[in-house]
Amino acid sequence: MSGSNKNTVWLPPAALTLAGFAALFGGGCGQKTAAGGPGAGGPMAMPVQVVVAQSVRIPETTEYLSVLKSRQSAVINPQVEGQITKIFVKSGDDVNAGTPLLQIDPLKQEATVSSQQATLAAQEANLRLAKISLERAQKLFAAGVISKQEFDNAQSSYDAAEAQVKALEQQVEQQKVELHYYKVSAPADGIVGDIPVHVGDRVTVTTLLTTINLPGALEAYIYVPADRAKDLKLGLPVRLLDENGNSVSDTRITFVSPQVETDTQTVLAKAAVENPKDKLRIAQQVRAQVTWGSHDGPVVPVLAVNRINGQAFVFVATKEGNGTVARQKLLKLGDTVGDDYSVADGLKAGDHIIVSGTQFLLDGAPVMEQIQKDAKQGNGKNAAVR
Repeated sequence: MSGSNKNTVWLPPAALTLAGFAALFGGGCGQKTAAGGPGAGGPMAMPVQVVVAQSVRIPETTEYLSVLKSRQSAVINPQVEGQITKIFVKSGDDVNAGTPLLQIDPLKQEATVSSQQATLAAQEANLRLAKISLERAQKLFAAGVISKQEFDNAQSSYDAAEAQVKALEQQVEQQKVELHYYKVSAPADGIVGDIPVHVGDRVTVTTLLTTINLPGALEAYIYVPADRAKDLKLGLPVRLLDENGNSVSDTRITFVSPQVETDTQTVLAKAAVENPKDKLRIAQQVRAQVTWGSHDGPVVPVLAVNRINGQAFVFVATKEGNGTVARQKLLKLGDTVGDDYSVADGLKAGDHIIVSGTQFLLDGAPVMEQIQKDAKQGNGKNAAVR
């Protein structure tokens, strides 16, 4: 083995013994070296199958966790403050517009309405008395018994009493409307989302009670780290994958938030998802594979890659002198492309990759190439453009 080869990976003793035994056994049988081999008396050139590294179009993708949400979703917040006393529905229920969802304790508001109604009743009594006084003053004024000022005072008292009654009527109506808000109802037909509150919780007008989601079309909410936000743009391809890695939808970015979420330091991107058969569910988590672009690069069959101590390498058949030898090449692997790995560094298109008998090979061992047909190589190409 040449100690000057940078890319040499030292194999464990067991592998050395196995490979040395194979080479020694081959030589001990009295077989001749291959023409142009390392020389007379050297180990026999091992026949190996090779594939020629192909340069294919490799997509540049990153995978993120995504949450599906309804494209038509109503967020339900209370319009009053108070304590929740009843919850009439549960997450996932189908509801119609006007269906009660939650009840906020109305006792205090009911008492306020009753108080306002009592005040209104008292003022209506004052109005009736003011009306009687005004009618009496009109007769006395017409008879010349009282002065014009006394008549005007009676008129003013009546007008003030009438105005107070109208004002109190409006207040009672307002309090009745507010009492209606203590029972939270669905604003439209749809599906009840998550209900983060519980009976006994005190809520304010900013508290999220639940959502009403309309079935059908969805949106994938994708949270992209801020350092990658500069590459986000409308129209980027997105593939949604299930837990088994199977594609469930192909779509594109339709919205990019102009600001960064301060808590998570991410930028929200959305992708429209058609859901004609309702296979996907609201609030379902899926993997979103964003494709940033593509580049030409070599691929290597997955089965040709060996690893020692976490370092990936392949054997490449290389012409040296009058023969062909196996050389180890360290690789920096990218994503899988079909049945192949994309190679970021360590391999170039046209290299002859050894795909058989690699467990018996050492760096520098003589080999005899047998080129595989294009069937295996085609897998990588087809997968890259898929």
